[in-house]
Amino acid sequence: MKIKSLNGKWQLKESGKANFLTAEVPGCVHTDLLSAGRIEDPFYRDNEKKILWIAESDWEYERDFVISPEFLSFERILLCCRGLDTLTTIYLNGEKIAQTDNMYRSWEFDVKGVLRPGNNIIKIYFTSPMSYLLEKDKEFFLPAWSVGEHRLHGAGWLRKQPSNFGWDWGPMLVTMGIWKDIELIAFNQGRISEVKINQRHKGDGMVDLKVAMSLEKLISNELKGEIIFSLDNEIVFKSDLSFINDCVEIEFTIPDPKLWWPNVMGEQALYDLRINLYNRSGQKIDSDQRKIGLRKLELIREDDQWGQSFKFAVNGVEFFAKGANWIPADAFITRGSGDDYRRLLEDVAAANMNMLRVWGGGIYENDIFYEICDELGICVWQDFIFACGTYPSFDNNFMANVKVEAEQNVKRIRHHASLALWCGNNEIEQGIAGDKWDSEKIQMPWSDYKKLFDELLAGIVAKHDPGTDYWPGSPHSPVGDRNNFYNPCCGDAHVWDIWHGKKPFEWYRKCEHRFNSEFGFQSFPEPKTVYNYTQAKDRNISSYIMEEHQRSGIGNTTIIQYMLDWFRLPTSFDNQLWLSQILQGLGVKYAVEHWRRGMPRGMGTLYWQLNDNWPGASWSSIDYYGRWKALHYMAKKFYTPVLLSLLEDLEHYTVEIHISNDKRKDLQGEVFWELTDLSGKSIISDHFLVNIKAQQDNLLKTLDFKKYLEKYGKQNLLLYSELKLGGEIVSDNFLSFAKPKHLELVQPGIEYEIEKICDKKYKLQFTAVKPALWVWLEVAGIDARFSDNFFHLYPGRKIDIILEINQNLTLPLLREKIMIRSLVDTY
Repeated sequence: MKIKSLNGKWQLKESGKANFLTAEVPGCVHTDLLSAGRIEDPFYRDNEKKILWIAESDWEYERDFVISPEFLSFERILLCCRGLDTLTTIYLNGEKIAQTDNMYRSWEFDVKGVLRPGNNIIKIYFTSPMSYLLEKDKEFFLPAWSVGEHRLHGAGWLRKQPSNFGWDWGPMLVTMGIWKDIELIAFNQGRISEVKINQRHKGDGMVDLKVAMSLEKLISNELKGEIIFSLDNEIVFKSDLSFINDCVEIEFTIPDPKLWWPNVMGEQALYDLRINLYNRSGQKIDSDQRKIGLRKLELIREDDQWGQSFKFAVNGVEFFAKGANWIPADAFITRGSGDDYRRLLEDVAAANMNMLRVWGGGIYENDIFYEICDELGICVWQDFIFACGTYPSFDNNFMANVKVEAEQNVKRIRHHASLALWCGNNEIEQGIAGDKWDSEKIQMPWSDYKKLFDELLAGIVAKHDPGTDYWPGSPHSPVGDRNNFYNPCCGDAHVWDIWHGKKPFEWYRKCEHRFNSEFGFQSFPEPKTVYNYTQAKDRNISSYIMEEHQRSGIGNTTIIQYMLDWFRLPTSFDNQLWLSQILQGLGVKYAVEHWRRGMPRGMGTLYWQLNDNWPGASWSSIDYYGRWKALHYMAKKFYTPVLLSLLEDLEHYTVEIHISNDKRKDLQGEVFWELTDLSGKSIISDHFLVNIKAQQDNLLKTLDFKKYLEKYGKQNLLLYSELKLGGEIVSDNFLSFAKPKHLELVQPGIEYEIEKICDKKYKLQFTAVKPALWVWLEVAGIDARFSDNFFHLYPGRKIDIILEINQNLTLPLLREKIMIRSLVDTY
């Protein structure tokens, strides 16, 4: 087999125009125009509005390439387009090859008869998706949420990234282009077309593997092959293969398997599976290699005292799913590199997460995403790409197109150890599925809904990936009335009573859903990020540009409303940005700690959302530039495997001390708590040894503070607590009996020492004379990563922070650049 890549430099122009510009493939029209200086940065101020015309125009890509006589001598030559966005007509040497209409499909076309030795020319014409959709609207209008607000179109007729058209956290930048690899593949005799691996985990601990291989054979004679299964370069199993027909299966047993576990639960052992195909002369003509994790990862739904469970188990061990929702990492998805994926996913693992939901308004992610999730132990809940709108399942051509899309992506992703669940869609059961087609109510009938999500997609998963569970939509209630999408007794829930419902954070403690697959609260990015897309005159929360970078209609108002519920009005624009992050973290912490205390009734929290696709206000815990918000630092703590949390009851003057233990073994530890006044003076404290039961919440003690609250008043008391395991603090927590805005805090007198550990890495030790709440650190002019941030200091406590930066600084210079602030500095 030979592969000739057609990636690289192409020529691009708007249809009907004369001048070409240089394009980069993979890529898209927007990024090529940006590189050529034809448009300004779409993320700066309101430049996005100036370039909506791009999606309303047609575009042409072309390039030439040389083909040798040797390459032409192969029996079959295919043009392989791994991803075309989206409506294209392809010409090769002036001959029309094909038309495409699905960005999620890989397309192959036999072009041996069209190629010629020497120079060849390929042209790909891209039709405007907006023009296409407006014409389809005339045939049958497909309603969708939020069109005309932050979405240009529902795009239900088009198999293209829904959030491309805008969402309530991202821009309206409708792309076109060759967004994945494009290449010519030449082969003789045959090639490997499909590999399917089934695992059977037996009661004796051994694992049976069945590997089914399919070929595209060009000859009737037998082809030979071999299969090699190894771990850390040591062969575990090896066998010769004989392909008399197009398919062959082989089964073998791993007697002493090293199992794959999610993050924090164990190691991520990954075996290498390699299949080689040989021609009649013994020459290798094709190979397939992939990494396999041996595990049994399943969704457990069983009747219990609360209704029906929704929980995941791996290798027979049930676990609490801790994580977030993943959106495309850039509005221009072709800009994401392997390094970008690794950085974001390592940040996921660093926050003690074990699951991500790949949300159904984006894309089926690139292979590198799933490979890194395998390595890091991040389980993947994978939505099919349907979201917040209606779809024409009554149309046979549409359904046939989706069928191929789903089959290709299930086959591509199914072998990954990290894959935990296939889910049909996002939020279509949340009021969009109804009695009939209704544009005003934005509904499609259940009968059409079921054709796509209960029948087509469910059948594809059952056939091609029977080892992975399928869930028709998120949210979904599998028991009782399906219209009751918010059933606390079963299924998963999107909990938006806070934010959209404007309920207070305390309401979370009344919420008892079985699995919370969406919930969250917004914040602004830090000043450094905001300054990148604003001018000085824009830096006011209610300015035109700040509202342009806020796509939730209630956004900035809601942030400020909740902020004033909890905190004093900040004295500057920068402090408003920072305080919004503390507020966001506080709200999500309220929810997660409550749900972890409620295990095993509820067994999962995936907050909305992990990341951003452009710089602006959103629900993310990591901003567009990879900067951790306060929420991500807090997530590292509230997702820690052994969590100490405090539950106050002001009506009865009590505080419960809980430890939620996700580990598979009982633990012994020591708990310390201290009640102080606002000056940091100790009023009462205690420490005690604890036995902590595995995989459950442990209510350790209920403290009665009635006499102290009556004596000092709730505005004058602070409670700190720590859990030690093996003499090391593994979890700490804090609460005030009054909202922070009513605390008369004073300047804490924070001091610190610096020690250089190695190049670009430093240790800082902090102390304070008075209590300091939500202490956050910056290094002026430098992006920095801290081992902890937005932490609490009180007299007698020392906190060590590891600082990593991208340059070496002398200790005096670093000291000049370190900025230290806490809550009291915001007002």
